Amino acid sequence: MSKTHPITLSSWTLGDKCTFEERCKAASEAGYDGIGLRAETYVDALNEGLTDQDILDLLNKYQIKCTEVEYIVQWCEPERSYEQKYKEQTCFHMCELFGVKHINTGLMEDYPVDYTAQKLRELCQRAGDLIIALEPMPYSGMPNLDKTWKILEAANCDNAMILLDTWHWVRANQRYEGLLTKEQAKKVIAIQLDDAYKRPYAKSILRDESMHDRLAPGMGEADTVGFIKMIKEAGVDPKVIGVEVISDNYLSKGLDWNANFTYQQTVKVLKEAWPEILAD
Repeated sequence: MSKTHPITLSSWTLGDKCTFEERCKAASEAGYDGIGLRAETYVDALNEGLTDQDILDLLNKYQIKCTEVEYIVQWCEPERSYEQKYKEQTCFHMCELFGVKHINTGLMEDYPVDYTAQKLRELCQRAGDLIIALEPMPYSGMPNLDKTWKILEAANCDNAMILLDTWHWVRANQRYEGLLTKEQAKKVIAIQLDDAYKRPYAKSILRDESMHDRLAPGMGEADTVGFIKMIKEAGVDPKVIGVEVISDNYLSKGLDWNANFTYQQTVKVLKEAWPEILAD
């Protein structure tokens, strides 16, 4: 188990139809250091009849850890639903349970920078010592690095950072050369690796591609190697290397095939772009 840069099978990669033990087993046998859990997949485990201790025991049984917690949303809404409030508190609890220090966080709604920054300050205050990792997504209210960085700067919170994902980076039409600065790199707490077809879905249904039709690292035209080299050269020290390959096609081949294939492809691109990170 890598303690500093765990290669983590993100929750959506194995979908939402498997049991918690099946998730642990597939990830462990493929070689992953950790698994990611969304609040929903954690609640699914509880609905199987598992207690928190049962969950910890299964992680120990398969010699794997939960290293990624997600996903806080709708935190800018003037009137937040009880569902989202409970989900946020569930993420806080999961971090305490699993010893995870940051929570992947998105924002689908589009608000002005100053308003979003104020709501981010409120979220960061509720999070306490936990880090809120903002994820830019091209179809969201934080569509790219530029707006996300402006929000971070305006909020000025020590516990607000960034998560960067290959697929989202490419689909936001961002280049690899000279965009991510050394200053910004210090705020990147985690990365997620995947790949994309050369031609994107239409803008109006781009999120459908994100949720159903990504590719494993190195299997498409997004140049995952180039993305990793950008991350490395900028000076990012990712606390988690997530593998978020959301693919109906891959899922149809079974959990074990999916876990094995995505892990092998991830190791392959890391060996080419950043071999040192595999040796820690």
